Amino acid sequence: MSLFSLFKYAHIVAGFVALLVFWIPVVTKKGGKAHLRVGWLYVAAMGVVAVSALYMGIWRIFFDPERTADSVAFAWFLIFISILSSATAWHGIRVLRYKKRKSAHRQYADLFVSGLLLVSGIAISWYGFTIDFPLLSWFPLIGIALGATQLGYWLRPPKERMHWWFEHLGGMLGCCIATVTAFTVFGAPRLLAIDSVSILLWFMPAIIMVPLIIGFSIYYRRKFSRL
Repeated sequence: MSLFSLFKYAHIVAGFVALLVFWIPVVTKKGGKAHLRVGWLYVAAMGVVAVSALYMGIWRIFFDPERTADSVAFAWFLIFISILSSATAWHGIRVLRYKKRKSAHRQYADLFVSGLLLVSGIAISWYGFTIDFPLLSWFPLIGIALGATQLGYWLRPPKERMHWWFEHLGGMLGCCIATVTAFTVFGAPRLLAIDSVSILLWFMPAIIMVPLIIGFSIYYRRKFSRL
């Protein structure tokens, strides 16, 4: 088995694990055993997804002898998915570690990860417009928004109670957007044995998940305000 095939199968297995277990931490008691154990399983699966996607994307761009313009474009999408999933998961974990902070956050690792998400979103979006590839043109706007929001959160002192809760929630749901979108773009067409799907289907996970993030945030803000 080639190294590329090994990474591909690891990517598929880890992606399915992430898809299957993600909602368990969402619906179980926060801070409970199920939430923590399955949450870490999800993070580990997404770590494998991110690393394998990065490897496959780089291989397709620089080493694939049969690469085409379309395969290179999709490879850049894979790389961006790798950055998006890892950056949002990292942010979701790190905000818990610094939930008691009272001032601006200056840890270079956290600022770098959020900044990388922002800059890569801008770069990939520009590349998408350059080659007239709608998925690459518009999808990275999610990364731009999340990266800018994360940087704003780190660089300003917290202003609301339970601020870390909302950032953790947004980070993990943002990671879910990357997981489901990657499955929609790469996995679903293969399972359905079709060559392509509508561009609307590619964006459907974001269309559904972004309002869900907003809805969860509104719900918990109201809940915490009564405590």
